[in-house]
Amino acid sequence: MNIGIFTDTYFPQVSGVATSIKTLKEELQRQGNQVYIFTTTDPHVDKDTYEENIFRFSSIPFISFTDRRIAVRGLFQAYEIAKELNLDIVHTQTEFSMGMIGKFVAKNLNVPCVHTYHTMYEDYLHYVAKGKLLKPIHVKEGTLAFCHNMAGVIAPSDRVLDKLTDYGVKSPIRIIPTGINISRFATTTHVDVRAKYGISKNVPLILSLSRLAYEKDINKVLDGMPDIINQVPNVKLLVVGDGPAKEDLENQAKELGISNHVIFTGEIDNDHVNSFYQAADVFVSTSKSESQGLTYIEALAAGLPVIVSSGDYTDSLLSYPSLGKTFKDQSEFAPLVCQYLLNPVDKTDSVSKRILAKKIKEISAQTFGTRVLDFYRDAMVAQELQKDSAANLE
Repeated sequence: MNIGIFTDTYFPQVSGVATSIKTLKEELQRQGNQVYIFTTTDPHVDKDTYEENIFRFSSIPFISFTDRRIAVRGLFQAYEIAKELNLDIVHTQTEFSMGMIGKFVAKNLNVPCVHTYHTMYEDYLHYVAKGKLLKPIHVKEGTLAFCHNMAGVIAPSDRVLDKLTDYGVKSPIRIIPTGINISRFATTTHVDVRAKYGISKNVPLILSLSRLAYEKDINKVLDGMPDIINQVPNVKLLVVGDGPAKEDLENQAKELGISNHVIFTGEIDNDHVNSFYQAADVFVSTSKSESQGLTYIEALAAGLPVIVSSGDYTDSLLSYPSLGKTFKDQSEFAPLVCQYLLNPVDKTDSVSKRILAKKIKEISAQTFGTRVLDFYRDAMVAQELQKDSAANLE
């Protein structure tokens, strides 16, 4: 199958969407398909750099979110390229410039167009004119317009499905959680993260890994640290990532008097992420804005217990105590973290190993790719039936 993926964000940009697309691309290729990425230019990629099966179109930074890009041209160029590649299906991953180009290409090639709805935009309205310009109704209207006449929409979680249903999206929707390359996170790393940041091997280590954005609620992780320190005096928190909230978070740590217990690493190389998971004792997140937390399943794949906010997706993901737990109220956060720090999960226990193996199979890239391919085939069959029905009416 020849598959065209259209997205405004792709590596070297760092985001869950970019990671999801890369994982899907690699798995679809492993299963014998040809995959082509149609995306934006990036200041970190020289325009003369050759990238196999990746086509970049002139772009500018997105307003109020300058590390993301918007294509400013390429509509007909993308169509000509896609026609030459003989695409069987178009898969859009963002709703803006490249997403709209993807819809145009699919319509003119008369092939199905499916879409993955990654982002809960109502959680991000504050980035545009401090939330004074766009309202939830605008997100609903924009989503309905983009998803209209789609051959299908992929929802990474129940939360996304519920939101799309609430908006009134009529296209077929299927829940397909993003998977990850399990072997990458199960492999022992050779980068000594603890040595790099001066953390002794016997020091309990908490890991927070995400973009340092306000909607990630990392401030609540810091709020819980004084209570954790009271029970685990030598504990350290590693805050991995960069973003607009970094300075405020650093100031908050100073105000709470916990700076000696918190290390801000800044952005790290994506290839080294596994080293951070394997260095830690527990992974935490207090975010409620995730449509699906890729870092949660990466942590699980690395054998790290996960403590995160409660939700339909996370409650289902962490279905056994050996995998971690969710919390509904902020007051539950610190006690749960201390519980896992003071009473570590026995990873050699046969029941725990069996539970983890089952969960890992569910979140694997192979399962992810197979489910997406099945959705592609269903969309292609449905479109052929529509063509036949139209022809019979004529």
